[in-house]
Amino acid sequence: FGSILSTASLVETRSLNPIPGMLEKQHLGLRSRGLLLSSLLSLLLAAGGWSLFSETFVSSGRQVTNSQHLRRFHGQSQRESGQSYGYVGTSLGAVITFCGLGLRGFRRGSSSASSAKSIRKSRGGYEAGEPEQLQLPEGCIIGDVAEGCVEYWATACSDLIVGVLKETAMQSGTRESEKRVAATPASIKMLQNEGYKVVVQSGAGVTAEFSDDDFRDAGAEILSDASAVMNKAKIIFKVRPPSLQEVRYLRPDTILFSMIYPAQNEKLVQKLKEKNITCFAMDQMPRTLSRAQSYDVLSSMANIAGYRAMVEASHHFGRFCAGQFTAAGKVDPAKVLVIGAGVAGLAAIQQAKNMGCVVRAFDVRPATREQVVAAGGEFLEVNIEEDGSGSGGYAKEMSKEFIEAEMELFRQQCADCDIVITTALIPGKPAPKLLSKEHIDGMKAGSVVVDLAAETGGNIETTKPGEVYEYNKVTHIGLSLYEHMPSRMPAQASFLFANNMAKFLCSMGPKNYFFIDYDDVPTRGSLICRGGDLTWPWSPPPPAPAPAVEEAEPEAEEEVVARSPEEESFQSTASAAAWVSFIVVALLFAGTAGGTMTTMLTTLALALVGGAQVVYGVVPALHSPLMSVTNAISGLTVVGGILMMGGGLLPETLPQTLAAVAALVSMVNVGGGFVMTRRMIDMFKRETDVSQFPELYAVPALLFVGLYAAGAYLGLVDLANESQMVYLVASMMCIGAISGLSSQQTAQFGNAMGLSGVLGALAGTLGLAYAHGATTAVLTQIATVLAAGTGLGIAVASQVEITSLPQLVAAFHSLVGLAASLTAVASALQHPGTADAMHATSEYLASGIGALTVTGSVVAFAKLQGLVGGNTAVPGGNVLSGSLAAAFAAGL
Repeated sequence: FGSILSTASLVETRSLNPIPGMLEKQHLGLRSRGLLLSSLLSLLLAAGGWSLFSETFVSSGRQVTNSQHLRRFHGQSQRESGQSYGYVGTSLGAVITFCGLGLRGFRRGSSSASSAKSIRKSRGGYEAGEPEQLQLPEGCIIGDVAEGCVEYWATACSDLIVGVLKETAMQSGTRESEKRVAATPASIKMLQNEGYKVVVQSGAGVTAEFSDDDFRDAGAEILSDASAVMNKAKIIFKVRPPSLQEVRYLRPDTILFSMIYPAQNEKLVQKLKEKNITCFAMDQMPRTLSRAQSYDVLSSMANIAGYRAMVEASHHFGRFCAGQFTAAGKVDPAKVLVIGAGVAGLAAIQQAKNMGCVVRAFDVRPATREQVVAAGGEFLEVNIEEDGSGSGGYAKEMSKEFIEAEMELFRQQCADCDIVITTALIPGKPAPKLLSKEHIDGMKAGSVVVDLAAETGGNIETTKPGEVYEYNKVTHIGLSLYEHMPSRMPAQASFLFANNMAKFLCSMGPKNYFFIDYDDVPTRGSLICRGGDLTWPWSPPPPAPAPAVEEAEPEAEEEVVARSPEEESFQSTASAAAWVSFIVVALLFAGTAGGTMTTMLTTLALALVGGAQVVYGVVPALHSPLMSVTNAISGLTVVGGILMMGGGLLPETLPQTLAAVAALVSMVNVGGGFVMTRRMIDMFKRETDVSQFPELYAVPALLFVGLYAAGAYLGLVDLANESQMVYLVASMMCIGAISGLSSQQTAQFGNAMGLSGVLGALAGTLGLAYAHGATTAVLTQIATVLAAGTGLGIAVASQVEITSLPQLVAAFHSLVGLAASLTAVASALQHPGTADAMHATSEYLASGIGALTVTGSVVAFAKLQGLVGGNTAVPGGNVLSGSLAAAFAAGL
């Protein structure tokens, strides 16, 4: 509990890294009284945990009997027992409490106090140096979201109007008009839910297939021209950078959200600054921050561009993409080379693979290998080891030797491939030249090249930006990544772009309020100018330097002798044989422990083999639903809690209470897990897809539970024996659930089988509880706990945004660990000192592993949510972890 409370305060508070010259302010989070209460609770839990820890491990001169603990928790008479409970309870308390305090101390130590000299801007945000100081009510601080306080330091969204302009920019080369629009009916509803009013210029969405009536139906007001929108709206949404003429008509103090490209448009940035415009450049969004992915328009547009690049290439390619065997002869599949495995490159690889092509890909960043293979491509490499990973997720420039080897690889591949797609960009610099005229001259007649970097000069020497033309019988498509390609899919591009914009705006401040937070990385990173000041370029604060380590004298390098192919083969075979031998000997030795051990190891071994086989077949696109459904199935920790529940309508002892809580949190995970899985699977559905009628899977589920219940009610089955068969059927269904998620076609089947298996397991457990003498009152208590937990899980999973489901999976997984720990402790308390070695060890390990799962899952949630940096570490973490591991081992 110390870990959970401390990590909860970690989620609510964030360390401040004030920008020089800007005001230090407290982030949105707990109020001062809440921080004090959380601190006192953590200190109290630390003292309690240390007291129990010292009783067991430190005070060797004083005998602590189990009867003292029994009096403390149960009020029962003294009875002699061993130290089994002491080891479980005290070690668990120490592990959880110290882990929680370590995280809490680290985060609290880095936070800053809020300043009293805060100045309110007319439309949200604070800066130093204003003539008037803000008078906050007594007890109110910046960051306090309580009613009566928040309105003093933030602006209500209901006081702001968002304006959407019609795009007037023309595409370079093609001279086609920009077809995208910065808002859609769906994004407008998102803004209105936050409280914003929206006005749209008439005809703004026509080219993206959104009529004025569509916007009116969504609740927006339609205005006749751009000047009317700019005069009425405080916040302006655009796709392409505004023209200098449009800047002239913007009101001073307008807040502009748009693509800007400040490095290429210095004159535009200067005009925006002079006009006193607050400008957020969506193309400057920090792309490596997980939380900013929901606002990253560049990734959204690159995804579309990669897909469209392959579609354009196939249109100009005069042959089939997929191979065929026909009566007229065999047709080989087209060979596609994708250079650059970023977002656009991976999208192109996936589409080419879906069209039946043989796909190869190259990237200077070795980390992209797994992504290329997962997308269905073959990863190409040169014989020089050099990492091309640069800052911000982009690639860096490579050495001369690497480039020469790279050029030779491209020469060979261009001569063999039919389609080449290049995507390489370096921020702020011209695109690197990857393919020369000689490479193109070596390609086969009828080949196609697509240069998505055309807007910054192109990766191909013979590219003409914005043009589609033929050189040496090779079709060149010079349509760029962020300008031409997305505009050729305007409806889809507008939908994603508008959602990114709306989510970014809604993230700026507490619920229903607008606030410009200089310490928020996405906000500060995309801010170009404000109040007549230029705020770009900006770099996030560097991480704290690692402690200096004394350099040891270099040891003499041993000469590595290269092995022959025969030696390599012998080494590989010998290693595999050694592992198999070890496993055989270990299992035979374990069999001497008796029939119970053999039965359990048989179940474990078959589960491992079966699980590995079914998981290995799951396609990468379904990994998130896979994690969700396996997480829901792991909620079967509820079985242990159910079998230990007792008392009456309410639990009467501490073990019974712990068991009820374990069952409750397990069912939250079960109910929410299957809802999350269904929502994730539905993301892949299209309106034109034929229904799979998943409701029919209720038939086997009802037969499974109904026949068992009817047999038990009529006395036709022995509950204890039949429950074991129910468990077998439930296990097969759960394995089938994982197997079903191997493809989109069977994903609904997988989710239904998982749900049926869990329901059957619960029915079998209730039957066991009844067979063991559970009264009607206890069964009512169990049913109430199960229903409450399931309802809570379903409610939470149904309300969370689809983009936040991975974070919710991590958060729910912590409940599994909590249930395991509580069940283990309840078991130890229920029969203190009487368990055999196997059960005592199981209880101890379950409590510790459960605690580890709680803290690990909560930190994973915090990282996915962007509340904790990806490289955040606890000071002295290795020493702390080693000490805790040693204490845990000593307790065992």
